[in-house]
Amino acid sequence: MQGIAEFIPTETKISYINQLIKIGFDTIDVGSFVSPKAIPQMRDTAEVLRGLDLHQANSKLLVIVANVRGALDALDFDEVATLGFPLSLSETFQQRNTNKSIEEAIKVVDRINDLCEQSYRKLVVYLSMGFGNPYGDAYSPELLTEFTEKLQEIGVQRVALADTVGTATPSMVKEVFEMVLPAFPEMEIGAHLHATPQDAYALVKAAYEAGCRRFDSAMGGLGGCPMAKDSLTGNISTETLVEYLMSIDALPEMNMEALAIASERRRILLPSN
Repeated sequence: MQGIAEFIPTETKISYINQLIKIGFDTIDVGSFVSPKAIPQMRDTAEVLRGLDLHQANSKLLVIVANVRGALDALDFDEVATLGFPLSLSETFQQRNTNKSIEEAIKVVDRINDLCEQSYRKLVVYLSMGFGNPYGDAYSPELLTEFTEKLQEIGVQRVALADTVGTATPSMVKEVFEMVLPAFPEMEIGAHLHATPQDAYALVKAAYEAGCRRFDSAMGGLGGCPMAKDSLTGNISTETLVEYLMSIDALPEMNMEALAIASERRRILLPSN
C-alpha cells in the first residue's frame, strides 16, 4: 500500500488485513513505523495494529522500520513479532531510502537486532538491489555474499534478497540463490521480488528450484517501493506464488476460500497502482 498516493482509510486497512489473517500465511506485513513525511500512507500503523482481530490468528505480524526510534515504537506493541529493516547494496539507494550511508545503516541494524533479541522478537533484513544496481554503484553476487556475511556476524538470522526495482532475470535469481543459500545454511534466506505480471512466475520458479523456501508477495501484485528510481514495479503477486506452488504440489495448508475473498476485496477496496 505504501506507494499509493491516495490515503487508504484506516478501517479499510484493518478490514483487509483481518481478511488476510484468516488465510494462514506465516507472516503478514501490516505497516511501517517510519516518518509520515516520507511514507504518509503508513502514518496510521499504530491504529491499524490496535484494530486487528488476532483471536486464534496463526500468522505473525511484521512491521518495517528505518531507524532505532521506529524499532522502539514497534516493539511497544506485543502484537508485532518481527521487524523488517531495508538495507541496500547500493549507497545511492540507501541514502534515498533511509537517509543513511550503508555503514551507518549496518550500525542501526546491529542495534535493532540487539533490541529484537532482548524482547524475543525477530528481525528480517531486506537486502535491496540484491540482483543488480540501476544507480551505477558496484554490484556482483559476491558483493551480496559479503553483505550477508556481515549480517551473520552481527547476529542477523533472516535475510530477504530483494529485487526492489525489478531488474532480476530467472537466470540471475537462480545464480544468486545457488551461491548464497549453501554459503549460509544456518540463516533463513528468502526472496523479495518485484516484477511485471508476465515475468513473475518464471522468477518464482527459478528461486524455488534454487532452494528458496521463503517468499514475500502481495495480493494482486500490489505495491512497489516509492523510493525506487522510476515507476513502481509491483511485488510478486500472491496469486502467482500460489499458482506455482500448487503446480508442484508444494502449497502449504491455507484457507483457499479466505484467499479468494481477500483477492476480490483487494480489487474492490484498494486502488490499483
